[in-house]
Amino acid sequence: MLAVALCLLAVTALAREFSDARGRRIAIAAPVTRLVTLAPYLAELVFAAGAGDRLVGVSAYSDYPPAAAELPVVSSSQGLNRERILELAPDLVLAWQSGNREADIEGLEALGTRVFSSEPRSLADIAVLVNRIGELAGTRPVAGRQAAEFLSRIADLRARYARRSPVPVFLQIERRPLMTLAGGHLVNEVLALCGARNVFAELESLAPTVSAEAVLARAPRAVLVASTLPDREAIQAEWRQRLPGAQVRSFEADLLLRHTLRVAEGARGLCAQIQAVREGMRSD
Repeated sequence: MLAVALCLLAVTALAREFSDARGRRIAIAAPVTRLVTLAPYLAELVFAAGAGDRLVGVSAYSDYPPAAAELPVVSSSQGLNRERILELAPDLVLAWQSGNREADIEGLEALGTRVFSSEPRSLADIAVLVNRIGELAGTRPVAGRQAAEFLSRIADLRARYARRSPVPVFLQIERRPLMTLAGGHLVNEVLALCGARNVFAELESLAPTVSAEAVLARAPRAVLVASTLPDREAIQAEWRQRLPGAQVRSFEADLLLRHTLRVAEGARGLCAQIQAVREGMRSD
């Protein structure tokens, strides 16, 4: 009995504690080997952190990298499949605090499943989360390299564009109802590093519904329509008629609206688009 107790004390001493977005602390005595993710961005970050081989279950629409799309789907906008999650016997479930229902997360924890919740709100938070996944999975060297490269790419873009003349921008993510992204969304930090200004940045809701009249009143010089909208070309044609003084383009939604390292790639493309609008403004 003494030997068992000493072993338990040794394991406890070696365990590391991690705080999640809810302020909950979990202890990890050894790298996790079976992970489940409850948001597409989390599956992508697990692969980016070098732990893709530990992933055993994902949420709906986890389609990048392609290997993620081959894994069992255990959650969707309708909720979690608890039975399937328990069958997969994960060491740890990675959840999205604002994207997963609190009752679902608490239900998993009540069944004895450990859950780590995340809520990245900034570009720096993405790098922190990649490193944290690397710590949890024992792949910190890979995760650290990926995070550092991401931050370097972001810093390069900020240095290149941030001091340029500001461009007022309207972002459209839905047609009916007409929806945009307000100042609390990560994409606003990307706009800022490109030297752009979101004309609806002051709204409180993360993805507010607005009217076409409100858009016209704010006179954006660029209208950027999400590339994922199936009727994107028709939407762009409408804006060209309503706002003849604005340049109407699209933005890569999958790159910019998911909290992943690919945001750097999306930011590079967005900054190039904003710069083209800026140069057009000078020639007016």
